[in-house]
Amino acid sequence: LDDYKLVNNVRLNLAYTGYYKGVKVTVMSSGMGCPSMAIYAKELFDYYNVEKIIRVGSCGSYYDEIDVKSVILAEKAYTLSNFSYQYDGNELDLISASSFLNQKIIENAYKANIELRIGNIETTDVFYKTINNPEVKKNYCLGVEMESFALFLNAKKLNKKAACILTVSDNLITGAEATSEERQNSFTKMITLALD
Repeated sequence: LDDYKLVNNVRLNLAYTGYYKGVKVTVMSSGMGCPSMAIYAKELFDYYNVEKIIRVGSCGSYYDEIDVKSVILAEKAYTLSNFSYQYDGNELDLISASSFLNQKIIENAYKANIELRIGNIETTDVFYKTINNPEVKKNYCLGVEMESFALFLNAKKLNKKAACILTVSDNLITGAEATSEERQNSFTKMITLALD
């Protein structure tokens, strides 16, 4: 970002606002897990009139052919969590990202020659887990992370737009994994796609 400035450091959750190609953008952490993501998304959507949130983050791959550093665009988020029931009494377990944002991301990936895997993602409350639920396979989840379901649900309830672009940090089938340094410094394709 150009001309960026720190706009939040409450609870050390740093947020910066600056300009990307002349467009004003804010970037910040969502914390980890659905509860943390839900708080930030709800307040940004509801209190600060944010219209679009694109989550960028890491995930574990459920398929041996989806290798470390592959980029995944989530079409839907599936969860075993009871987050939806606690939110409003509905037992929703599969929710879509914004088709508008996803289409823009797909177009930009094509222009930038970035290979994009597109499919569902599992949002879990347990980070280090094994693939032992047939529903994960039934819902064609490409991998697993911890926040997208809460983001997509908040966006749906508040009539906003949300998307999620992930970089594979671990392959849960082959055991391949990115180093801490690679996770910090080389997962840039998803960030470029989100900003573009």
